[in-house]
Amino acid sequence: MKWIPRPGLYRLAGVLSLLMASGWAQAQSVKLRVADSFPIGHFIPEYATKFWMNEVTKNSNKTIEFEYFPAEQLGKAKDMLTLVQSGVADVTYVSPAYIADKLPLSGVVELPSSHATSCAGTKAFWNMAKDGGVLAKREFGPLGVRVLFAVMFPPNQIVMSKAKFDGLKSLEGQKIRTSGGAKDQMLRKLKAVPLQMPAPEMYEATSRGTIDGLMIPVASLQAYELDKLSKVATVGENFGAFIVTYTMAESRWQKLTPAQQKVMTDAGEAATARACQLMELDDAKNYEHLRKLGVNLVKLSADDKQQIQSIGAAVARDWAEQMDRRGKAGTEVLKAFEGALK
Repeated sequence: MKWIPRPGLYRLAGVLSLLMASGWAQAQSVKLRVADSFPIGHFIPEYATKFWMNEVTKNSNKTIEFEYFPAEQLGKAKDMLTLVQSGVADVTYVSPAYIADKLPLSGVVELPSSHATSCAGTKAFWNMAKDGGVLAKREFGPLGVRVLFAVMFPPNQIVMSKAKFDGLKSLEGQKIRTSGGAKDQMLRKLKAVPLQMPAPEMYEATSRGTIDGLMIPVASLQAYELDKLSKVATVGENFGAFIVTYTMAESRWQKLTPAQQKVMTDAGEAATARACQLMELDDAKNYEHLRKLGVNLVKLSADDKQQIQSIGAAVARDWAEQMDRRGKAGTEVLKAFEGALK
């Protein structure tokens, strides 16, 4: 069939273009302050944050622009939620692990789980945390914030600064840094000593011997210069995960036009998908980098793997029951997360 141009369609397209241009012209330009705690060059800002800001600025016809404050310039990692709620910043990085008292249900991602990749975990959490999801309704919404985009790190591994490692038994009595939450419970069941600590403090604690090891994704080692202090790293395990969200106060969101809101929503979807994909591509490179540094890459025995599975299931049940007793929907959220992973 031959396609025949129709002048009426051209006129309609022209009218729509004029209406869109007029809509952006009427939109009030805003400059938003974005804050996080990641050091300069960290992969999260490179893969997600900067990409999201660029997409929003471009697709909003520059009616939305940004000022970016990395590396805790506006406040500590644990204070980011307060900064966005108070209006000191318009968009901030919020990690539920650092403020488990305020975002306890989002700690479901910290439970040892079956997912092996960043994108599997990211997709499950994102569907629960974005507008309309169970975490948006039960947790972020009541705090007056909405999640703009999110990404889950690859599953945590055990990384030790001591060369001797003979399976899980070697963890007994060792001081292991965690980001808090359910990961602490798992380490206690492994007879290790969990020490909660924000990421920017890890290098000094490791170099001074304050801690013996880390429960961390290998992706974070180079970002915090911990790769050169590492002697042992597990491969292919899942000791829970760490989620990154960027949030905006709902009151600030409502001041944007519908067109601006849509641009930010679309950019958030794109940034979420992009970041986890890039992190997965990096995973093999990160392990190869550690191997070249002489780090002993350890695959746990079948017995150790079975122990992790058993302990992980017990920790998940305990976590859900504790949430339920506090009047939180722990069982509901755990089932939702497990269902989303499947």
